[in-house]
Amino acid sequence: MSLVDSNQPYGTPTWIELDVPATGLDRAREFYGALFGWDFTTADAANGYYTSCLLRDLPVAGLRQAATPATPGLWCVYFATEDCDGTAKRVAEAGGTVRLGPLDVPGLGRRALAEDPVGARFGLWQGGTHPGCRLVNEPGTLVRNDLITADPKPARTFYADVFDFTLDGNQDLPDFDFTFLRRPDGHEIGGVFGDPTATSTRWQTTFEVADTGASAARALAAGGSAGPVSDTPYGRMAEITDPLGNVFDLIARPVGTILA
Repeated sequence: MSLVDSNQPYGTPTWIELDVPATGLDRAREFYGALFGWDFTTADAANGYYTSCLLRDLPVAGLRQAATPATPGLWCVYFATEDCDGTAKRVAEAGGTVRLGPLDVPGLGRRALAEDPVGARFGLWQGGTHPGCRLVNEPGTLVRNDLITADPKPARTFYADVFDFTLDGNQDLPDFDFTFLRRPDGHEIGGVFGDPTATSTRWQTTFEVADTGASAARALAAGGSAGPVSDTPYGRMAEITDPLGNVFDLIARPVGTILA
């Protein structure tokens, strides 16, 4: 278990959010509640009916009511920053595009939504009273985010320029074009996967589970779909699609394995 009580270091994936149409909010809550054991609390109309996903009464993700999703079919990852406006400026200077904000989320923090030069959407989060995911790296919570793109070179350069990441190859996967992204303190926050068959560029969200096969079965029973369970050097994984068409990964890690 990893309990987060304060704002994460610059560039750390700190919050995940799913855009859901108003007609799909109940269905999303049913699915993710059955899959991860989440509970939910929904804000009032003044706060856009934003739904916080809770594990043991702590926020681990959010569902945002949206007519047009900012990241169709995907969970959106937010990277931590102490200066949302300054980081948004760095995004633009590095060749990205700021799509929304920066703007205040009253009482919680400051946010922006952006797009990198190869088309992946992501967010920036300057925590106030809300640091982001309060639990990570345990079953039912965020464990990892990786960028998947057919054009990895400009993506690697962009994220290194914006967040001061260092770039390392991956000797565990010699047959793949995979680059680790590391904060200046050496902590791995994710990676860039160069996939020439990728038809879009996206940040793929991975949730930790205790048993990948059992979790995939729960996803199917709750109305989602599941790809095959496969073994990787880091654990057993499966790709899941929720009933609204949003895609994410599950992983059950061997005891002691560190992904991020």
